[in-house]
Amino acid sequence: MEAGGGGGARHIVLVHGLGHGAWCWYRVVPMLRAAGHRVTALDMAASGAHPARMDEVRSLEDYSRPLLDAVAASPPGQRLVLVGHSLGGLCVALAVERFPRKVAAAVFLAASMPCVSKHMSMFAMLNECFRRSPPDFFVDSEHIVVNTIQGPRTALVLGPKYLAEKLYDQSPQEDLTLATMLVRPCIQFLDDPIMKDDTLLTDGSYGSVKRVFMIAKADSSSDEEMQRWMIDLSPGVEVEEIAGADHMVMCSKPRELCDILLTIASNYE
Repeated sequence: MEAGGGGGARHIVLVHGLGHGAWCWYRVVPMLRAAGHRVTALDMAASGAHPARMDEVRSLEDYSRPLLDAVAASPPGQRLVLVGHSLGGLCVALAVERFPRKVAAAVFLAASMPCVSKHMSMFAMLNECFRRSPPDFFVDSEHIVVNTIQGPRTALVLGPKYLAEKLYDQSPQEDLTLATMLVRPCIQFLDDPIMKDDTLLTDGSYGSVKRVFMIAKADSSSDEEMQRWMIDLSPGVEVEEIAGADHMVMCSKPRELCDILLTIASNYE
């Protein structure tokens, strides 16, 4: 999903979260386009309308390939605003580390925001988030076994009750209904070596790019305390707050989200 803007427009790239796709940004894309910006909402591999099968996606890098390719292909001199929602924050972090000079700002929307630390890999951060969550966090979601060329792997199927209670509890009913029709099974890549590499993100690349974390104040999936814990791991990160936003901020508070993104697009060159 791509929308063009006029001359001098900022290019904003939107990355969805676990099990979702470019479709979840449908409220925000036309708002940003109306403000004159170019907008690209991407499907990560085996997500949304992306043609890959889940068993073909071997790693976080494979999953993030649509984003990595899009950033690599951006014209010289054009610096992007990357927006990662939920698990999409890991994809954005990987892209920023690879192409820091192509990114004006990285925005983490109620997202997994890894830090530059030799003691906190992406895996360690997610593991701590899981530890802080209640045992029944995933409600009616189910784990299934997927046969891949690397052997059997576990995938997660997001349940309708989980979607309603944890992700879309402040969003319009239409968006919840859309999600129940479109979400796909997903792998979190917890066994991927890159996830356990605590030297993956560096101060000179990932740490050199402006980062903004947007707190969803009414998030039932990742409460404010957990979001602020991730922020505290990365001193200097700019913080924005969106009151009344559930985890799916782009559905529950699209106008407020758009206004902040427009400010970020104009402030970072």
